[in-house]
Amino acid sequence: MYKRAYGIIEALAPLHVGATAGEESGNLNLIFRDQFTQTGIIPGSSIRGRFRSEMRNKAEGDESIWYGAPAQTGESDATTESVVKFEYASLLWLPVFCPGQPVVWVSCPKLLKRYQRIVGDELKKAKIPAVYTGSSTLKPLNVEGKKKLFFNFGFLELKETTNLKAWFPNDEELPAVVVKDDEIGMIHDMALYRQSRVRLKDDEKRVDGGGFFNTEALPEGTIMVFPIAIRDTDPNNAWEPFGNDVKSGEVYLGGLESIGFGNCQITLKGEGVAA
Repeated sequence: MYKRAYGIIEALAPLHVGATAGEESGNLNLIFRDQFTQTGIIPGSSIRGRFRSEMRNKAEGDESIWYGAPAQTGESDATTESVVKFEYASLLWLPVFCPGQPVVWVSCPKLLKRYQRIVGDELKKAKIPAVYTGSSTLKPLNVEGKKKLFFNFGFLELKETTNLKAWFPNDEELPAVVVKDDEIGMIHDMALYRQSRVRLKDDEKRVDGGGFFNTEALPEGTIMVFPIAIRDTDPNNAWEPFGNDVKSGEVYLGGLESIGFGNCQITLKGEGVAA
């Protein structure tokens, strides 16, 4: 049997989790994307690896008890099942530049439905906001008697505004809007942080051969959610990755940490988290 928990990720800096493509793709550092909504994700293995690394760095005992022992050459029984299991982190709210706001957090029914399933009882009976519903904190433009937001691709007309505080895990209702599942991918690509970088030669300010690349990242302020399953173990030996009774902490996720990417605030919630 497993106890349910979940984690909330808030990007404090641009967040890049992905793999480098070759020159045939324009030498792009692309982020991982969900195959249906085409929005950024963080694989569960990346989250697990970071927690495992943090526990190892703090020298808090054998981390393999929590995260499993890896395979060893010639030892068929070396692997063990992890006590803590992580699923991938999906977007919950994505910040997008919007003139007059100046930032609007955007989501869609599919992403909100996953959040509702992960959270469980807290939102079990809540109705997922309808498409083109805005939060009560929005200040939309009044164009010909209609409430509208202006993005780079044009105007988005709001059908209604309501209190969306329940759908924000930090208990703060940010300026937000819910769009269609087939529109979130386009808005997502518009909102990504993008940067071109070069590698210079050691002895002069000239680009080293092949040292030019572009990178993309989820913008600062992105909110993500991931489920956690914790197998029942000794109640006196609780999983506390941030230390005694601490449920939140700053960690670095993904790559490009050396240029300031990846700083995140992770908050753990649910019955499987030590009180």
